[in-house]
Amino acid sequence: MAQSTEADWVARFADDVIEEAERRAPGKKVIVASGISPSGPIHLGNLREIMVPHLVADEIKRRGVDCEHILSWDDFDRYRKVPAGYDPSFAEHIGKPLTSVPAPEGSEYATWSDHFKAPFRAALRVLGVEVTEISQTDEYTSGTYREQVLHAMRERRRIDEVLGRYRTKKKPETEQDDEDAAPAAEAAEYFPYKPYCSACDRDLTTVTSYDDETTELTYACACGHSETVFLNEFNHGKLVWKVDWPMRWAFKGVDFEPSGVDHSSPGSSFTVGSQLVKEIFGGQPPIGPMYAFVGISGMAKMSSSKGGVPVAADALQIMEPQLLRWLYARRRPNQAFNISFGDEISRTYDEWDALERKIASGDAAAVDVAVHSRAAQTASGVLPTTPRKLPFRTLASVVDITTGDEEQTLRILRDFDPEQPLGSLEEARPRLDCAVNWVNTHVEPEARTQVRTEPDRETLAELSDSDLQALKLLVDGLDEHWSLDGLTTLVYAVPKLQAGLAPDAKPTPELKVAQRSFFALLYKLLVGRDTGPRLPTLLLAVGADRVRLLLGG
Repeated sequence: MAQSTEADWVARFADDVIEEAERRAPGKKVIVASGISPSGPIHLGNLREIMVPHLVADEIKRRGVDCEHILSWDDFDRYRKVPAGYDPSFAEHIGKPLTSVPAPEGSEYATWSDHFKAPFRAALRVLGVEVTEISQTDEYTSGTYREQVLHAMRERRRIDEVLGRYRTKKKPETEQDDEDAAPAAEAAEYFPYKPYCSACDRDLTTVTSYDDETTELTYACACGHSETVFLNEFNHGKLVWKVDWPMRWAFKGVDFEPSGVDHSSPGSSFTVGSQLVKEIFGGQPPIGPMYAFVGISGMAKMSSSKGGVPVAADALQIMEPQLLRWLYARRRPNQAFNISFGDEISRTYDEWDALERKIASGDAAAVDVAVHSRAAQTASGVLPTTPRKLPFRTLASVVDITTGDEEQTLRILRDFDPEQPLGSLEEARPRLDCAVNWVNTHVEPEARTQVRTEPDRETLAELSDSDLQALKLLVDGLDEHWSLDGLTTLVYAVPKLQAGLAPDAKPTPELKVAQRSFFALLYKLLVGRDTGPRLPTLLLAVGADRVRLLLGG
C-alpha cells in the first residue's frame, strides 16, 4: 500500500478508508459517496462535494482496491425557492419534488432537475470524474427503500428520542426539514416520513395516523386534500432528511462521504445521522470530513450562469481541466480557498506551469509530485493537455491585441521562440481557447487594448532629447532582438544603456524609476494609456514596421 506523506491529505484519507472498510467487512468494495441537490445551478462550492471523494476514490483505485464513487442526486427533495435570475412565477411549484417541476423556459430538458444535472454531468466528464449516478426519485418511487421506510416508521419513537437529544427550539420555516423541531402539541406524534400530496404534488402534508400492522397511513394536505394509503405500496413520499441520509449510509454501505460546514456543526445532519445509522439502521457512519467554503473572485462579467453563480462549466471555459482539478487537490478539505475569474487567473496558470517545470527537472517535493499527478491524471489515464504551454497571460495579451484574429495570433506566437516556432494554433489549444474565452467574458471593453493607427505626433514633438534617444535605441534594436526573450532584454536594457551601463547590469532604484518612465512612454505612444499588456508581447503583436511608425522611427 502507498504510504501517505504528512501533507498529502488524499493519501491519508485513502489509508483510513481502506483500513476502515476492511475492518467493517473484509473484502468488500469500498464505497465513497457524494450528494447533490439539482435545485439550481450546481456551483463551484458544490463541486467540492464531488472532488473530495473523487480524489480519495481515485487514489484507492490506483492502489488496485475495488472502489465505487456514487453520486446521489437528491432530486426527490422539495423545490424550496426560485433561484436568483429565474422566472419568479416558478414559485407556484414550491413544495413539489424537483423532478416534478418543469424545466426553465427554453430548456431542452423536461424537468428542473434534469436541466441542472446535464451541464454538471458534462463538466464531470471533462474533469475525468467517474461516478455511479443514483436518482433518489427513482429509488423512492420504485420502492427500493420500502423496507427501510417501514422500518423507520416502526422505529419512529426511538428516532424521535435520538433527535430529541439535539433539539433546542422550533426551527425557522426556511430550514431544510422540521424533523427535529419539538411537536406543536404534546399529543402530536412524530413521523419520520413525509408524503407528497396525491392532489397537488406538494409536501405541505401532515401525517395524522399510522398503523404499524397494516401500514395504513392517513395524511392531510394544506391544499385541502386528505387521503389514506398503505405505506407498503405507496411510493410518493420520502424520509425526512436527517433520517434519509443515515438510512442511505447503511443501505449502500458508505465508507467515506464529506459534508459542508452546515451539515457538520454540533447537532447538525451528520452528527445526528451518525447516531441514527448505528442505533436505528444497524450501520456505521462514514468517515466524513468537513469541507470548507470555496470563494469566487473576479466575476464582474459572469453571465453564462443565471444569477451570476459560476458553475464548473464556466470555470472550464477559462481553465484547463488539470488546473481546476489542481485547485481542489492542493487544499485540504477544511481549508477554504478562492477561484479567481479575474486577472489572478494568469498567476494561477503561472504557478501550475512552474510546478510542471520543477517536476520535469526533478526538483519538486514528493507531495507536490503527488498533487500534480492527481490533477493531471486519474486511475483511468492521463487527461488531454495543451502540447505547447505558452504563458496564459501572453496568450490573453495576444488575443486582446489581435481581437482573436487567428492569422495574426499565429504570426505573433511563431515569433515567441524563433528556434522552436509554433507550427499551428492547435499546438496551443485548449489553453489558447481558454484565453480567448477569458478575454471575451472577463475583460471589460474599456480595458481592452487599442493599438494606435497613427503616431501621436503631438507627444512625439514634445519629447526631450533623452526620450528620443531611448526610442531610437529601441527601434534600432528591434530586428536583432525580435523574439519574446530578445524584446524583454531590449526594453529593460534601453534605460541601462542610456545610463552608461551594460545591458545585463543589475538594476538600481534610480534605474527602476527610469525603466518605469520609459515603459509608460512606450504605452502612451503605442496604445494611448500608461499601462497595457507586457511590452515584449505588445511589440511582437504590433509588428516591427508599425512599432517604428508609432515611435517616430
